[in-house]
Amino acid sequence: MRLFDKVAIVGTGLIGGSLALDIKKKGLAREIFGVSRHKNTLLLAKKSGAIDKGSQHLSIIQDADLVVLATPVNTILNLADIISKFISQECIVTDVGSTKQEIVSQLSKIFPNYVGSHPLAGSEKRGIKNAYPGMFEDSLCILTPTRNTNPKALRKIKILWNQLGAKVINLEPDTHDRILSFVSHLPHALAFSLIDIIPSRYLKFGANSLKDITRISVSDSQLWADIFLSNPKNIVRAIELFQKNLSRIKSAINKKNKKILVKILEDAKSKREILG
Repeated sequence: MRLFDKVAIVGTGLIGGSLALDIKKKGLAREIFGVSRHKNTLLLAKKSGAIDKGSQHLSIIQDADLVVLATPVNTILNLADIISKFISQECIVTDVGSTKQEIVSQLSKIFPNYVGSHPLAGSEKRGIKNAYPGMFEDSLCILTPTRNTNPKALRKIKILWNQLGAKVINLEPDTHDRILSFVSHLPHALAFSLIDIIPSRYLKFGANSLKDITRISVSDSQLWADIFLSNPKNIVRAIELFQKNLSRIKSAINKKNKKILVKILEDAKSKREILG
């Protein structure tokens, strides 16, 4: 089922590369073009079959009927005006940014057919070498339309993600950022912070529990710094609530109040079981 003629993916890393592989595998586009700052990335993307052509220059996106911005948040914001000079007004534009308010606010003013996307998929790994088809199967993809979003563009982007195996839901950009600050941004902040305070000489004693809880701390630091700074109000609020709850545990321990401590731990256990 071909949805698009020419798809241009700006940022052929883990998410962009996996998206290209899936679009190719499912025959959703006639051609897939990739843009990257790094020549080696483009060579690997072409060798893997993710893209048909690649370039370090944005001019390759001309004539695309879909442009996907799969770069860090700041890069998406910085490239938007430049990209608008190369594509037609009819071209659909989407992104895979982890925060939405700032991106949606800016891009919806620039591109008539812009639809914000955030696939909740991926890993702590990065780069085209770790891209793989099927990444979005059985995942959740959040779309962030506004009252001005073109319904036809929205419908087509929804079909795209559905075809890639994702369940699609719509959220307002501010609601998206508030929710993600708790379920994604805060866990990353905690993982970074936790591993940072552990003395290096203790790490050889770290078992699987430590590895599990800090796995995401090997994520791209530049990428996550951008994410934190693009959603400051929400992430700071989430951190403050975590600090407050951690203080409850600290207080129960100091007071040797096992009853309260068990209650806190049991409540947490019950909520974790909901997650599955």
